[in-house]
Amino acid sequence: MRRADRLFEIIQILRRVRRPVSAQAIADELEVSKRSVYRDIATLTAQRVPIRGEAGVGYVLEEGFDMPPLMLTAEEIDAAVLGALWVSTRAEPELARAADNLIAKIEAITPRPLRRHIAAAAMSVRPVSPASEDKVDAAMLRQAILEGRKVSLGYRDGDGKESKRVVWPVLLGYRDEGRILAAWCELRQGFRYFRTDRMTFAEALNQRYPESRSSLKARWRKAMDAERESYFPRA
Repeated sequence: MRRADRLFEIIQILRRVRRPVSAQAIADELEVSKRSVYRDIATLTAQRVPIRGEAGVGYVLEEGFDMPPLMLTAEEIDAAVLGALWVSTRAEPELARAADNLIAKIEAITPRPLRRHIAAAAMSVRPVSPASEDKVDAAMLRQAILEGRKVSLGYRDGDGKESKRVVWPVLLGYRDEGRILAAWCELRQGFRYFRTDRMTFAEALNQRYPESRSSLKARWRKAMDAERESYFPRA
């Protein structure tokens, strides 16, 4: 177990047990030496965690102490940073900036021993070639999805043929090659996928589609399952 994880676990042990806990009991549970527990307790008290110790009795976490609302383990920090790095290298500028801000906020509330997971992450995300510039506002599409509003858009297919559609947006997918809008198409009377870099324009309408977001998404998932079944039929 990494030391940063042990610090978190020690606090959890002291929170869980109402009576004093000896260094030996903590060491046995974490499978480390008593010397390691002494060092970890000293680190926690230096970080102003109110742990009171008494020789021959044990350690107690004083009442009223609670961890910050966002207390992450080392693995959770790694996952959050990796996800934010992916967004910062693939999403539109607004979300990329938000991802950078998220990393900064996580670092600000993370205990010092865990901050090295952010400053020197053990993982990276491979940069991708810049996607062709979109002519549509991805933030507008996300908002239309949240509000259940129809979207009017112009679309150019792979052969260069242009059409105008009114769609009921389900979700905006982010891939290495760009963004894709999944939506119910009124023209085709079915679910379709639209690459945002092929949209010539897009605007949210005041009109809402005649069902709930959850119902539309459920229908989309059912259609996806049926499509997968047609490609990979059960034996």
